[in-house]
Amino acid sequence: MVKCRLNLWPGMRQLCIRKNLLYGFMRIFSMPLKTLRGASRSLKVAQFCSVLNTSSSLQIELVPCLKDNYAYLLHDVDTGTVGIVDPSESLPVIDALSRSDRNLTYILNTHHHYDHTGGNLELKARYGAKVIGSGTDSDRIPGIDIALKDGDKWMFAGHEVVILETPGHTRGHISFYFPGAGVIFVGDTLFSLSCGKLFEGTPEQVPSTIKMEKACNPFLRTSSSEIRRSLKIPATASDAEALGIIRQAKDNF
Repeated sequence: MVKCRLNLWPGMRQLCIRKNLLYGFMRIFSMPLKTLRGASRSLKVAQFCSVLNTSSSLQIELVPCLKDNYAYLLHDVDTGTVGIVDPSESLPVIDALSRSDRNLTYILNTHHHYDHTGGNLELKARYGAKVIGSGTDSDRIPGIDIALKDGDKWMFAGHEVVILETPGHTRGHISFYFPGAGVIFVGDTLFSLSCGKLFEGTPEQVPSTIKMEKACNPFLRTSSSEIRRSLKIPATASDAEALGIIRQAKDNF
């Protein structure tokens, strides 16, 4: 087992926060809710931080899926409870469970997109796992059993999970916050130095839900005079207008 110490090895940490991989997993230090998304498979970063102990009993394992996604396998060592966050496909999850001879108890979905729910039905049928997702999107989460909304508290074994609605990328996007372990899974809401594409939401929704990474994320610095000068927009422009311009520039980058 390899424990990933994110406060060490700055070069490796930088790999871990690049865009396109390791979405949504974050450890809370002095700056809250720092998102990790990155680490190319060609550099085998997943091999270096494949398993993380976040508390005395909760383990998280990265499961590579598709070409550039990761699912997150949760294991409570005290009870044997196992969950998977955002399984893009079933086979890699089945392989990971088989290696450790574990059953799957829960499937947690941050949003309905196929690259986050593609493995739901096969995993549910194989293991009898319960699917957890957004009540707002219950009609679009395959196999959903437990529909939750903003502010709900749910228990994963002995770990409290707080549900946070984080719309923008999709209408019903939610994040799973484990306060005791200092971990949150944000799906495609927030990336390092970026935010998710606004497929269903609006710029007005985003600043109210992801006020994080203010030191470096331009999407969260829309009021900054420096950012506004770079965008060549007046100081009187709204934050929503600035965010929309940044998102458009990012889309065309």
